[in-house]
Amino acid sequence: MATSVFLVVFAIYATIGEWFVHHPRKWLDRYEQNFPALASALEWVGNPVSDITDSLGLTGNDCIYEYDTAAPSGEVCFAGEPERMGGPAPDDIEVVDRGEFKIGWSPSLRHPVWVAYHVTDDARYPVGERPKFSRDSQVTNSPDPGDYKRCGYDRGHMAPNYAIVTRYGEWSQKRTFLMSNISPQTAELNRGAWRELEHRIADFWTKKYGEIWVVVGCISDDANRMTIGETGIDIPQKFYMTIVAQEGYDVRALTVILPQDVPYGAYPARYLASVDELEAMTGLNFMPDLPDFIRSPLEAQLPTRLWPVRFVDVIDQFVSHYSKAF
Repeated sequence: MATSVFLVVFAIYATIGEWFVHHPRKWLDRYEQNFPALASALEWVGNPVSDITDSLGLTGNDCIYEYDTAAPSGEVCFAGEPERMGGPAPDDIEVVDRGEFKIGWSPSLRHPVWVAYHVTDDARYPVGERPKFSRDSQVTNSPDPGDYKRCGYDRGHMAPNYAIVTRYGEWSQKRTFLMSNISPQTAELNRGAWRELEHRIADFWTKKYGEIWVVVGCISDDANRMTIGETGIDIPQKFYMTIVAQEGYDVRALTVILPQDVPYGAYPARYLASVDELEAMTGLNFMPDLPDFIRSPLEAQLPTRLWPVRFVDVIDQFVSHYSKAF
């Protein structure tokens, strides 16, 4: 009897927690500020429960819109590379085409403003030995790898090492280690939620949705600019990923905005945003080649979950959040 009562109470607790964590980020921010103990208790159970139920497709909603044009298979950008609309995006962005990924490089910030890459579902190459970081002589004002030495920040990949090497091989992997592809990230972000999203894209979502297009980048604050010592390398306040897949004629979009101080064990779903919100924060126009009839509603929608995965991948995904062994 006592066990039955406990299970019923826990089920109610888990259901309330799952309902709580599916609210928008700004709503959660207010609740955490006003009722920190209660919010923490609900998130403690709600996050792991919803991570499983979302992965199974039982809870949450995706941002999906029908488009009567076939996916741009093999292209780096889904619907055009990001375009500057104005501040806070810097006005000195240089676009560098690496073949498998593109970089929107800022000489004044000394890191990318955005990086676009695409990931196929065919992981043909082994990971191999990790290359060394190198200065990029082909961009203006590239840092040296040593500029990050003992600065307290990781040399954070924008186009990811793992996804690029497994799809395109060692030569492409080496180009992800050029400093033009690097931004300063806290260890908690780089090795936690950021890496988890990279893993979901490369190993789980491509298996379910096929080819995936990704734009990642940095959000800097001109009014509170911080740099790595005397190097002039800007330290962004936030990072983002906007991810697109297309199944048939259904375009699926997902955006996450992660602050530098995100805790190591944070669930990425806590930081979901709309593309419209991201554009307002960055001064960039994403997917500019989409016609207005699809871009406007697609970019305005706010998803409430990360994308579901195949049933056989649910446990692996859940375990990977805690192990970070990827």
